Amino acid sequence: FNNPSRSQVNVGGELILGSAMEPYLEKAEAFFNNDSFWLVAPHKVFDPGVERRIVSLDDGQQALLVTYTSGGTTPGDSYLWHLDENGLPTKYQMWVKIIPVGGLEATWEDWKVFPNGVKLATNHRLLFLNLEMGNLVVIQ
Repeated sequence: FNNPSRSQVNVGGELILGSAMEPYLEKAEAFFNNDSFWLVAPHKVFDPGVERRIVSLDDGQQALLVTYTSGGTTPGDSYLWHLDENGLPTKYQMWVKIIPVGGLEATWEDWKVFPNGVKLATNHRLLFLNLEMGNLVVIQ
């Protein structure tokens, strides 16, 4: 998405050209940003434009509040990460523009460590949904 001039848009077998491509590219980028976030969100907490704060919870635990002030598709979204004793996320609560309910929880489960050391959660539960990340391969 860094170079839209290299993109092609094909809708129903018809090649879309020029400025008519823009809404399709914007929609594709929004889908990519959302879908990839479910895979790599913990790896994005130090991206430019990200604010981080330690928050004390009612039960005495601490959590990490992450707000994306710029970049992506929905700047201003915030996530309160709940971490285990090793600092690995177990769930987050979301305050995002796309969901009208603030503080909605999604789990980060079934962590796998890949041969290059990358850790990824392969399953998320959100309300009645179970979001499996599928057969992941990390290429070095």
